[in-house]
Amino acid sequence: MQISMKCSVAVHCLIFIHEAKGIAKVTSNLLAESTGSNPVVIRNILSALKKAGLITVPRGTGGAELCADPSQITLYQIYSALEPNGVTSIIGIHPCDGRPCPVAQNIRKVLKTPYHKIEDAVKKAMEEVTLQSMIDDFHSMAQQSSAAERN
Repeated sequence: MQISMKCSVAVHCLIFIHEAKGIAKVTSNLLAESTGSNPVVIRNILSALKKAGLITVPRGTGGAELCADPSQITLYQIYSALEPNGVTSIIGIHPCDGRPCPVAQNIRKVLKTPYHKIEDAVKKAMEEVTLQSMIDDFHSMAQQSSAAERN
């Protein structure tokens, strides 16, 4: 099971956008430099976040900004903006329909209930994590790194 790396890049971008407010105009090139991702990948992620109503990006000049208070943006909203199938894309079932094997013919039905339980638990956990909580964690980690560098 893996949550798309696009999600971690998107969280990186959103924290960067929050931290840069009033300091720098956030462009896809600046975010690409920070994340180590290709600017095209960043533009696609920003486009998805914009479409989901999480950020605004003025045409041409750049300068991405959050559309809501970070405490109102959940990790699930961020993830869902990037993965249209939501958490159902986390767990897949191999294609085996139409095979003569009785296991192959029934595996989807067997896994349906447990996979839905897992998906519901993941969704619930992701809804409890806000962008603000991740920003708070970032500040805490940054302070610890600064203190360690001074010592």
